[in-house]
Amino acid sequence: MFDTAAAGSASPLFIAGIGLAGMCLGLIADSLVRRALPRLAGGASWRSGITTAAATFILSALLAWRFGATAELPAYVLLGILAVPLARIDMVHHLLPNRLVGPLFGAGLALLGFAALTAGAAGDMLRGAAGSVILFFFYLVLALTSRNGLGMGDVKLAAPLGLYLGYLGWSQLFYGGALAFVAGGIASTVLIVKNRGNKPHEVAYGPSMLAAGLAIILLLP
Repeated sequence: MFDTAAAGSASPLFIAGIGLAGMCLGLIADSLVRRALPRLAGGASWRSGITTAAATFILSALLAWRFGATAELPAYVLLGILAVPLARIDMVHHLLPNRLVGPLFGAGLALLGFAALTAGAAGDMLRGAAGSVILFFFYLVLALTSRNGLGMGDVKLAAPLGLYLGYLGWSQLFYGGALAFVAGGIASTVLIVKNRGNKPHEVAYGPSMLAAGLAIILLLP
């Protein structure tokens, strides 16, 4: 079971160290993504490098503050690191590539499975697996029944997000899924206002899903 006593009790030095480690791993991951997906990720620039470094440092440090020195921390830091290129690609291309979503899911299963094994928390892992299935099929139904809404990339992203949220609890799974729709609605409204009342043909829901999931992971005990 997740050690709540360790969460939020990490020292500032530990938090800063994890933030720096996450930043370095984020820059490495960004470079690998650009090599593997040059058409989607685009070329490297100093601006994107600074954005990636800042985002991954902040997310990793916040996750270190949230989880402390627990076995679950590496899995959630990985989520924070891969959330950055996933959100960027989706905002530009309205696409969530399988070559990023797949490793996020597979590594999540491995890292959270190891954490559950070391802590003797098989129930947490089973709940995470159930959460993955539940959120995936919920998004699949919405994608098949809505017009100009969710895409299959969003459906596939729901599987790892359901895993990460469900591992922590049913409340995290519910609120993470609900907040994603609120954030997506706000993003759509902003785009409509920006386009002077013209509804965009496509809306990138991936960034809203990732932001909502990370917010719930960080804020909900």
